[in-house]
Amino acid sequence: MLELLWLLLPLAALSGWWAGQRALRRSTRTRPAFSKDYFQGLNYLLNEQPDRAIEVFTRMVELDEDTVETHLTLGNLFRRRGEADRAVRIHQNLIARPSLAPEQRAAALVELARDYLAAGLLDRAETLFVEALEFPEYRVMALQSLVDIYQQEKEWDSAIETAARLQRETRRRLGPVMAQFACEQAEQLMREHADHGRIRDVIKKALTYDRQCVRASLLLADIEQSEGRWRPAIKACQQVERQDIDYIPEVLPRLEESYRAIDDPGQLMAELYRLLNRYPGVSVIMKLSELIEEREGRKAASQFLATQLRERPSIRGLDRLIALNINEDDGDRRRQRDLKVLRELFTALLQDRLPYRCVDCGFEARQLHWQCPGCRAWATIKPRRGVEGEK
Repeated sequence: MLELLWLLLPLAALSGWWAGQRALRRSTRTRPAFSKDYFQGLNYLLNEQPDRAIEVFTRMVELDEDTVETHLTLGNLFRRRGEADRAVRIHQNLIARPSLAPEQRAAALVELARDYLAAGLLDRAETLFVEALEFPEYRVMALQSLVDIYQQEKEWDSAIETAARLQRETRRRLGPVMAQFACEQAEQLMREHADHGRIRDVIKKALTYDRQCVRASLLLADIEQSEGRWRPAIKACQQVERQDIDYIPEVLPRLEESYRAIDDPGQLMAELYRLLNRYPGVSVIMKLSELIEEREGRKAASQFLATQLRERPSIRGLDRLIALNINEDDGDRRRQRDLKVLRELFTALLQDRLPYRCVDCGFEARQLHWQCPGCRAWATIKPRRGVEGEK
């Protein structure tokens, strides 16, 4: 009998294990994945009540310290509310758990990197985002964040390299952004009075990334002018016309300087008349009126300007036309007084209208920014037609 009992013991243990597994599976199926409080917290978020959501999730964390999802959600809420330090502590505590699953650790790692980024701790954020590149589901997001960090740190080589990798991962065309990074690098070298050959190589790299990069052509024109290479400077300016006609106002002063340097005002006039048929704004008209006044007098300039303004009305053009007709030697004092009053009115109107505007977000500026201060997009701020600033 005792021997039979010893034989039955393994069978009893196996039966107990099997019954326990069935009970565990049954309880897992019947137990909800998330508590009622969790869904209540989500409801507060959907109704844009973050403070009440934080109360709910904080209570859940206090009752159940093992709920990873709740910790992640609470940390995100603190970060969005501007309390990055509290978010950092929550996500740090999660990562410190030795029992954390790999996918949970990856999620906590990424959230901690975002916390550091929000807090302005770029070096710590960079380290964690580099580590996050090992996880395929977070790789694109980590690359995008690293590009943003390298821009803020002005590490342009790293920004270009990371953007190139992001381009391969997403199949998105990031050449125009990489070209802007190269132009930033070229401008930095120019401020440091670096060798022009080195600067030219960087500009050439920018045009390799994006053949339509206006900024690179303008920088090339500046380098050529600084060396007295006027005809190559003119060629660089003419390239802008093919890249983006909206930037012609930025080209005009460079063209004028180059043609005057080679003492060829006739060719400058021919170039401007050609652009007059291509560019619909007022800047070319204004520049031509100045040159006509210089060569033929104010009356000829006024007639030219009046003819052009009938087809292309412009506040700035009208202001210039009034200025051309103000003459202290005119015997008609009343007419001259009225013209001066009109000039004052037009001048006031022009002061209220900024000459540059972002085509994406509408941000307006007094000077050209290659990265919009409003939406942070690259090469979206352009001269506004009709109110382009004096060039």
